[in-house]
Amino acid sequence: MRLSQRRCSVNALLAAAAIALPAQAPLHYPDARRSGQVDDFFGTMVADPFRWLENTTDPETREWIAAENTLTFAYLAALPQRATIRARLGELWDYPRTGVPVRRQNSYFYSFNSGLQRQSVIYSERVGNGEKTVILDPNTLSADGTVALSTWAPSRNARYLGYALNVSGSDWQEIRVRDLESGKDLADTLHWAKFTGVAWTNDSRGFFYARYAAPTEGDPLLVPSRGQKLYYHRLGDAQAKDALIWERPDQPEWYVGAEVSDDGQFAIITIAEGTSPKNRLYFIDLDDPGKPKVRAPVVKLIDKFDANYTFIDNAADYFFLQTDLNAPRGKVVLVDIDQGRRIAPRVMIPESEDKLESVTMVGGYLVTDYLHDAHSVMRLFTYRGATVRELELPGLGTIGAVSGRPNEPELFYSYVSFLQPSTVFRYDLKKRTSSTFFDPKFTFDPAKFETKQVFYRSKDGTRVPMFITARKGIALDGQNPTLLYAYGGFDIATRPAFSPSRIAWLEMGGVYAVANIRGGGEYGEAWHQAGMFEKKQHVFDDFIAAAEYLVREKYTSPAKLAIQGGSNGGLLVGAVMTQRPELFGVALPAVGVMDMLRYQKFTAGWGWKVEYGSAEDSAQFGYLIRYSPLQNIRAGMRYPATLVTTSDHDDRVVPGHSFKFAAALQAAQAGPAPVLIRIETKAGHGGGKPLDKVLDLAADEIAFAAANLGLAPVTP
Repeated sequence: MRLSQRRCSVNALLAAAAIALPAQAPLHYPDARRSGQVDDFFGTMVADPFRWLENTTDPETREWIAAENTLTFAYLAALPQRATIRARLGELWDYPRTGVPVRRQNSYFYSFNSGLQRQSVIYSERVGNGEKTVILDPNTLSADGTVALSTWAPSRNARYLGYALNVSGSDWQEIRVRDLESGKDLADTLHWAKFTGVAWTNDSRGFFYARYAAPTEGDPLLVPSRGQKLYYHRLGDAQAKDALIWERPDQPEWYVGAEVSDDGQFAIITIAEGTSPKNRLYFIDLDDPGKPKVRAPVVKLIDKFDANYTFIDNAADYFFLQTDLNAPRGKVVLVDIDQGRRIAPRVMIPESEDKLESVTMVGGYLVTDYLHDAHSVMRLFTYRGATVRELELPGLGTIGAVSGRPNEPELFYSYVSFLQPSTVFRYDLKKRTSSTFFDPKFTFDPAKFETKQVFYRSKDGTRVPMFITARKGIALDGQNPTLLYAYGGFDIATRPAFSPSRIAWLEMGGVYAVANIRGGGEYGEAWHQAGMFEKKQHVFDDFIAAAEYLVREKYTSPAKLAIQGGSNGGLLVGAVMTQRPELFGVALPAVGVMDMLRYQKFTAGWGWKVEYGSAEDSAQFGYLIRYSPLQNIRAGMRYPATLVTTSDHDDRVVPGHSFKFAAALQAAQAGPAPVLIRIETKAGHGGGKPLDKVLDLAADEIAFAAANLGLAPVTP
């Protein structure tokens, strides 16, 4: 069937399947003052009447937030299935889960959650005897669980744990150090860190980290964070004495990060321009790993933003790098650092048809995670690039993490799918045998469900994959409530993942679909670039085509179809629901970038200009305004039932985006479907949110979708 014929067929189905929802009492939305704010963009006048909602601390904004939450939570509490859904979520989430262990000396370190703990706990375990010790429990750091770990790393000698805390969901990090012998924290406390790890040197006396200057004015949750610098902290020193390793005052929008090679010989410095995957690669020869010279000169190995370069590890003065230079789907090269870029690096593993996602050096092998049509394939190679074998995986799933050391034959990795929670495996590279390190015990029967992968054509004919998970034998009659999810940006691949919340949806009779649209990293940099800048509309077209496929194949109908996405995915939902409001019954945009004309003015927003473009450029303004969700809301339109979600401490995508979008949508809505905004307190962009808040939000979203898609209430 030709593309034009398919569209005609889909349009007929849309009209035939337009089922009216039961009559709902009209909602009375809180008053939102409309100001006369108008901005001039290169001669185009753009109104922004709800600009005042960007100021989250203003009393008028706080009053509006309180009124909106009162309305929203009253609506959600009245939904007949909400309490039952919340109870079932508590049952489904109550299972033990662990992270992939990291080995230091004779101990494993890993995170563990017994089930309903608000935050996961960090444990150590002695190799061989299974003796476990709690070394850090974040649940003891706050009464409500809103202090979370964002990163942690044991020192090379296993004596210390460097870790970073985030409060109330903010991206700001406070770095601390715990003495694992005494179980107490040292006096070392480092402030104003953000987007950083803790990279220990081999002497276990200090680590590299990145931070900003302390804000001097304005709300730290709103002001742009620019001028990240790399420091080295020596244990026992005050932060003011930390050694400044690298800065570029003339390039305040560059990010910096560091890691230390496994042998302790080199500190590897990665420089990125905003969130672009292209980076520069520098290093410091630390000379003596036992007494590292951290103030040694920084050597510029790769000093241009022409590709992505990821340090894998080294063999003496040779660096193994993963790169997409002249290989959009990725390859592995060997670089002689004494020659740098004066000679071409040697290709060890050439580009293949699959996307090379990650490479880890373990036990004398290169362990690779490839994406084959958006699901993981694990392959082993020798250092010289010869294929050893492909490890058998349980099905269409994802390798979540890989851990091991170059000189030890022990490989750990996690595997997860839509129907299997994260299982941690141990693979012996010498014996080539696999065993289960941790097998979660879960309280549902996955045999009743199945995941299929389908492929559909987007508006321009591009072939796009999609995963569909549902009960076996589901009737394709167009009446199945369906939740469609995607992300589509920043070179991030949306791979199979497990969520008890999705299981609850499936148990209620719902269908769950994940579209692997352009802008992501499923097929390499070319797939990513096809959804950037002026090509961003491809992302929305791919998502719309996924919805049309689900309708055409009679999985669902528009009145039974919900869409969901967060952050860049929230932008996706906001864009498609304003472009094709008749195609969806429910929209669930979370922490979305809704004002594409002003996003770069807040916190980390400037870093996304390398992905989206900026309205400060006349040509880029021209395409941004065509899809920016806020500016494309039209008065008098019948929009789908919408639950906007955000948090008061989100300092990545500031809540003003969602505030303005919700106020404008409420004012424009001509249909009977509700438009609500749920504003979480003491929470941020999503990371580190305590489990009870996660479950409350999931229950609200599922209950809202079920009620507005006509899904019958569940019963105990």
